[in-house]
Amino acid sequence: MVNTTIMKKLIIENGPPLSGFVRVSGSKNAALPIMAASLAASGQIKIQNVPQLSDIFVMQSILDNLGADTSYNKIAEEMDILPNSALVTGSPKMELANRIRASFLVAGPLLSRFGQFKTALPGGCAIGTRPVDLHLKGFAALGADITLNQGYVEARADGLRGAEIYLDYPSVGATENLIMAAVLAEGITALGNCAMEPEVTDLCRFLITLGADISGIGTDTIIINGVKELVGGTYRIIPDRIEAGTFMTAACMKPGSDVTITNTENTHLRPVIAKLREMGANIIEPTPDSLRVYTTGRLNAVDVKTLPYPGFPTDMQAQLMALLAASTGRGVMTETVFENRYMHAAEMTRMGAQIKIDSRTAIIDGVTPLSGASVKATDLRAGAALVIAALGAKGTTEIIDIHHLERGYSGLDEKLRELGARVTTSVQ
Repeated sequence: MVNTTIMKKLIIENGPPLSGFVRVSGSKNAALPIMAASLAASGQIKIQNVPQLSDIFVMQSILDNLGADTSYNKIAEEMDILPNSALVTGSPKMELANRIRASFLVAGPLLSRFGQFKTALPGGCAIGTRPVDLHLKGFAALGADITLNQGYVEARADGLRGAEIYLDYPSVGATENLIMAAVLAEGITALGNCAMEPEVTDLCRFLITLGADISGIGTDTIIINGVKELVGGTYRIIPDRIEAGTFMTAACMKPGSDVTITNTENTHLRPVIAKLREMGANIIEPTPDSLRVYTTGRLNAVDVKTLPYPGFPTDMQAQLMALLAASTGRGVMTETVFENRYMHAAEMTRMGAQIKIDSRTAIIDGVTPLSGASVKATDLRAGAALVIAALGAKGTTEIIDIHHLERGYSGLDEKLRELGARVTTSVQ
């Protein structure tokens, strides 16, 4: 497991434009639900392209704590999971569940396979309330009795039954949990107003590999025809679209950069590609799984609104704000997904950024250049935004609390150095 007890910081000095090739890792947000979904199967699971991230290792510890047998090959980036029958009595420790939001995704597969679960309310980045009420309403519709007590959620069902469920909001986590709960339920479940994110699609394809009967994949209505058993199998995780978007934005921060990003799924990046092109970036797609991003001058500000997929992703909001802070003109950012996702703005102002926040709207007036400063990563994507801002800033920037970055970016400092960035890591 990644050791997050040693507090580290990134030191980024102003350097030359980025240049070269960088390979994107597997998707964290696809790997976590797929790891959880393995609990619904009765055979050996092998998951490929699993990134080396602290969140991944926390989820692995949760699976182990529940009674599964797991192993991770760091060289091959493969995880083996054997979800044995001892899982029925398991309940992940609150200490582990509180560390990542995805911990609650074990609820659906445990309820589906064993008719019960008990788990703590989840943790994760402090970017909004993100309640689990949609998950629980869906579980109840499938026939589960829900109990909340002292920070834990417990559910029991004498056999789940298919139902027609319409989500009040297209929540990614609720969509994933309810799909996993329904795969072994008796009859047909029609799940409406689903999240359509690529990570949801990847979960469905993984479950189909194990024998699930799912249709409507990639749409807002998913139909699950319950089967009696899921078996083992091998599956490869999709590339991380947010990591790809982060490197695309980093390549746009300094004029003269020329970066080719490999192991991408370009269809997943359409909103980011469109917005960066609108700002004046040059983006070429040599293949369906690679991108070349280069710039010849300072980019122009644009207005951006985050939306559920296929809209502009909330997980790219902070990174694009960093780019807007160094662009020409005024840009307006509107965050519609999470209510508390502008904590990076205060840190950017330490670097000279001109940002005004009004509820869910941020007004950004471009400044050239930003200035190096000592700043703090308040959450995962905020940390990525500060790295991007630092790449274009004059002088030296120190970013503390980078354990947030280690939750979602595998070897970020090393990858940036390979592109010519002057990045070092040291103990705080």
